[in-house]
Amino acid sequence: MSGHTNARSLYRDRDAIPVQRALISVSDKTGLVELADALAAAGVEMVSTGSTAATIRGAGHDVTDVAAVTGFPESLDGRVKTLHPSVHAGILADLRLEAHENQLADLSIAPFQLVVVNLYPFVETVESGAEPADVIEQIDIGGPALVRASAKNHPNVAIVVDPENYPEIIAAIQAGGSTLRLRQKLASLAFEHTANYDLSVSAWFTENVYDQWQDDSEALGEEILEAFDAIVGAATDDATDLLFPSSLAIEATRGSVLRYGENSHQAAALYLGEGGQGIAQAKQLHGKEMSYNNYVDADAAVRAAFDFAEPAVAIIKHANPCGIAVANPKAPDAIASAHHRAHDCDPVSAFGGVIAANRVVTLGMAETVSQIFTEVLVAPGFEPAAFELLSAKKNIRLLELPADYRRSSLELRQISGGLLVQETDTFDTLDTSEWRLVSGPEVDAATRADLEFAWRACRAVKSNAILLARAGASVGVGMGQVNRVDSCHLAVSRAGARAEGAVAASDAFFPFADGLEVLLEAGVAAVVQPGGSVRDEEVIAAATAAGVSMYFTGERHFFH
Repeated sequence: MSGHTNARSLYRDRDAIPVQRALISVSDKTGLVELADALAAAGVEMVSTGSTAATIRGAGHDVTDVAAVTGFPESLDGRVKTLHPSVHAGILADLRLEAHENQLADLSIAPFQLVVVNLYPFVETVESGAEPADVIEQIDIGGPALVRASAKNHPNVAIVVDPENYPEIIAAIQAGGSTLRLRQKLASLAFEHTANYDLSVSAWFTENVYDQWQDDSEALGEEILEAFDAIVGAATDDATDLLFPSSLAIEATRGSVLRYGENSHQAAALYLGEGGQGIAQAKQLHGKEMSYNNYVDADAAVRAAFDFAEPAVAIIKHANPCGIAVANPKAPDAIASAHHRAHDCDPVSAFGGVIAANRVVTLGMAETVSQIFTEVLVAPGFEPAAFELLSAKKNIRLLELPADYRRSSLELRQISGGLLVQETDTFDTLDTSEWRLVSGPEVDAATRADLEFAWRACRAVKSNAILLARAGASVGVGMGQVNRVDSCHLAVSRAGARAEGAVAASDAFFPFADGLEVLLEAGVAAVVQPGGSVRDEEVIAAATAAGVSMYFTGERHFFH
């Protein structure tokens, strides 16, 4: 209890609080020995737990085990260590108050002036692919309690949660003690730390419980779902609550400040979502820094290319595809072939575009790209020879996607005063056996493959979207028009003679027959669309009169 009786005047009269006693319990041992060296040199009593105490002793310093302070052994496989009044009273006592000082003296509890805690590696455990039981064991209980208690009592206690702040607290101790300004700063960082930690835990539970619900529902089978419709309805409500909780907090870390935003007078920055594995986490290998518009277009390009399992390339201009194509995986240099065919869709628009490939970029693809002015090329990787060739061009930006690139299961869009949140529209499962033939004969295998390609590719086009395709490549795209007829005219005009015998996909139904008639007059051989218009019969009659096969999918893919 040395020094305790003078604590009252110490805290009242001085801004800087000398550190006499410190509690240290860290999962991340980075810088721990250096910190312990400094504390020992300053005569600070160190109280610690488990492996942290062992590390400090291993460095040759005296350390008091928490069990000696609490009189209670660490138990339940370490789940209970610091959750004890002898610890928390020493942290939470506000020694600006005489009553608190007297109560500590009556309880024979010494105060802490410094708490150094970082939490169990929950995020790292999730990212390692660990089993749920192992992930749950990394949910820290005592650590957040220590951090929050110390941060609350920052007028009396300095809380350090990040090894990066060790030099700062060491310097303060050597200068005579932590200042109120420093303790306020550290408290703010501490609350941010626990908030982000809790968000990560909450997000993991939401994603895993919802996914498990989906798996369980699928396992029931259609017959059971029909028999227990009321039960499943209730389960759906529960799952929706899990997917869309009553409150939403967004965790992101600033990655870089961009040169400007969508326009040069707008400031902008890139923020990295916690646990994200998307375009924001891509590694830039070459070229000028990415701009706001570069990121928007690159994300759209990757979204389009990764809709396909086959080698695929998407070329994007102003967030819209000006070419998408796939190639046979067994073909020689398939990704180069996919790029060549995607470029052929609209070479004029491809100039200054953004390209995404869902396979490693080969030298063959690089040789073609190097001849075309391209803003960004993003891919899972680059062959050494391809990178050498492309990096000789100073203006192209080369991005390498994370090895486990994936899109988030939810999409967020800001609106004034709030956010819109929805499930991500994907083609993870595309069951074309559910398509309904409404006109013309069943198509052959090659035509059906083109219809499937066009339907997938059309999803990446801004509504109203019409995409013409042939042999696994787009040949004409009509996008972003305020009516579907104009989109049909645009797709046909861009396809030119290639419209003859091509297939067409529409992201939503034809409200009238006039849009379809534009495609029929251009010689389109088959059409896929959602159906569902009150005038479907008129549209079907037009396709039937032209002898053109048309399929209804029963679902639309608007992209605004």
